[in-house]
Amino acid sequence: MKTKAKTYDMDLCEGSLWKKILFFSVPLMFSNVLQVVFNMSDVAVVGKFAGPVALGAVGSTSILVTLFTGILLGLSSGVNALTALYIGSKNEENVRETVHTAAILCLITGVLITLLGIAFSRPILTAMHTKDELIEDALVYLRIYLLGMPALGIFNFGNSVLSAAGDTKRPLYYLSLAGVLNVLMNLVFVIVFHMGVAGVATASILAQYFSAVMILVLLLRSKECFGLQLRSLRISPDKLQRIIRIGIPSAFQYAIFALANLFVQTGVNSFDHVMVEGNSAASNADPLVYDMMAAFYTACSSFIAQNYGAQKRDRIKKSYLICMLYSFLVGLFLGVGIYLLRYSFLSLFTNDTAVVNAGIKRLSVMALSYSVSAFMDNTIAASRGLGRTILPTIMVILGSCVFRIAWIYTVFAFFGTIESLYLLYVFSWLITAVAEIIYFVRVFRTIKK
Repeated sequence: MKTKAKTYDMDLCEGSLWKKILFFSVPLMFSNVLQVVFNMSDVAVVGKFAGPVALGAVGSTSILVTLFTGILLGLSSGVNALTALYIGSKNEENVRETVHTAAILCLITGVLITLLGIAFSRPILTAMHTKDELIEDALVYLRIYLLGMPALGIFNFGNSVLSAAGDTKRPLYYLSLAGVLNVLMNLVFVIVFHMGVAGVATASILAQYFSAVMILVLLLRSKECFGLQLRSLRISPDKLQRIIRIGIPSAFQYAIFALANLFVQTGVNSFDHVMVEGNSAASNADPLVYDMMAAFYTACSSFIAQNYGAQKRDRIKKSYLICMLYSFLVGLFLGVGIYLLRYSFLSLFTNDTAVVNAGIKRLSVMALSYSVSAFMDNTIAASRGLGRTILPTIMVILGSCVFRIAWIYTVFAFFGTIESLYLLYVFSWLITAVAEIIYFVRVFRTIKK
């Protein structure tokens, strides 16, 4: 069993970085995209077969879904960085303690998100000025979807551990199966059983539990130091503190980022329902592009953490620059590509011509904007790989959150156009990227050769 596992693991401290980062990231890119498919297939099926009201209802919850899942992603980034650090320094006992502590932490966090999310979903949707004709369906979808948070916590935990060891292939296999299962169940629940938004939400959580069970079984059967053993499941106070030190600022970053986007959604909701539905359709491009780019951010954090543990300073710098270039090119290619195929892309989610035209307004602004986010997000991932998260998180809060809210009440309030609202993304990314890069360079210079 141990020999078989080694065929999946990758040594991140030796060999060509150009080649290894690409081979590491490509399976992760598809894994991330398949997670996006869970929500995107929901939107596509309800938009095609349940009508524009159902489309708007599911789309109006997208920021909240991003908020809740982002907390789990931020926490798992701490698991990834710490596990990779100990693997790089070849400290197997610390790897085992980290993995078992993280499993408990991620599961408990998923359960808490489910309970709190269900309890406060209506007040939050009301505060977002969700349209009266959308709010009831939005509540049904969100509350069912939140039942899948414990499964998502477990899968993200397992995915983080395996990617820290250089294995990004098997999580892709599991998500591929879960993605196909999700789409099939979407079609059956909506077209055959006429369950509407409840059907697509139920399909999503069943697929999430399927992928969680698959990755959990893999880790329980693994004989490697990062494998799970039920008798060893206990919290190590030291490892818990270190995971939280890295993961909580990252989770907080996701949460604050999503909170700032709630203000953006509120701005969108100030327009008529056609613009809201067009924004819901076009915003499906966001997770598709972001998550493809995010594969290189995970690579950046994993490669830097392992090489930091192995004390290989030159590979830290090269990993950062290579991941930056890769993520920038992916963002540029996808952003422009989706715009060129804008009618085909938007037709996946709606048959309404007015909604399509409204969605094009967003895609026209975002086409060249996505690639700019690479400079900010890749640098944050690099700092996380070095164990630094607090100051980068503060910079994100000021640059990408406070700045956005200020933009809404100044620039958007002055012009009042949907384009002036969408432009806040690229400007907030630019100013935050400058601050993050300056910080990373200063930290990198303190590392001993």
